[in-house]
Amino acid sequence: MSPATLAGCGALALWAFLGLLSRLAAGLPPLQLTAMGFALGGLVGLAVVALRGGLGALRQPPLAWLHGIGGLFGYHALYFTALALAPAVEANLINYLWPLLIVLLAAPLRGLRLGPARLAGVGLGFAGCALLVGTGASFPPEAAPGFLAALGCAVVWAVYSVTAGMPRLARVPTEAVAGFCLGTAALAALAHLGFETTVVPDFGQALAVLLLGLGPVGAAFFLWDVGMKRGDPRLLGTLAYAVPVASTLLLIVAGEGAFTWRVAAAVLLVAGGGWMASRSR
Repeated sequence: MSPATLAGCGALALWAFLGLLSRLAAGLPPLQLTAMGFALGGLVGLAVVALRGGLGALRQPPLAWLHGIGGLFGYHALYFTALALAPAVEANLINYLWPLLIVLLAAPLRGLRLGPARLAGVGLGFAGCALLVGTGASFPPEAAPGFLAALGCAVVWAVYSVTAGMPRLARVPTEAVAGFCLGTAALAALAHLGFETTVVPDFGQALAVLLLGLGPVGAAFFLWDVGMKRGDPRLLGTLAYAVPVASTLLLIVAGEGAFTWRVAAAVLLVAGGGWMASRSR
């Protein structure tokens, strides 16, 4: 396995902790959490880029900034909202429809046919999510906006990932991610000041934000960019379907949900559907 592919695997490992760390920061408003996490991740990334003499990479066209900030801000603002309003395990699994949505979106945009195996994989993933929130599942009415936010962040990340392959965006260097993180932090801070009440984090929340900024909303984006541009995207795409399994198990071990038969079946359907879709020729 090449170093670049290993870097991509590192990103997947860090993303497995996104749900758990988000729950440990519970009590912080979603936009405030987005601003704090990305400010830390962006500043650390900027320091590394500066030490390597790569600040010139921040000079990117408006389309690159719109794509980078829009994808990072949109996904994480919706994700943190989902985990704040809905049961963590279920919302987290719905979020992991994004690999399947990438399959659906990438085929028509690149002129490829989906094929029966890919369609079957997508169907299994949606069946897993329907099992979680469909008939027979009992949730308080106020959880519905959280589930919608989880579905929204899956759509945003899928669109962001697929459009990243556009010729004008594929040439954007990895170093520019530091600027996108800081831009995301600034946008989230402005939105927070306009719509939320600031909460001073306690020690546990501050530690969760620190770990988020250093890992899932910091280093992970740089590692993923390297892996997707210089590593083996086929292998990384297949391994990505282990993330919802690991993320869900971490949440359950931490006491943020119960390992019911519905959760077990949904994990198998979402991860298995993704694996089937990624293995199709």
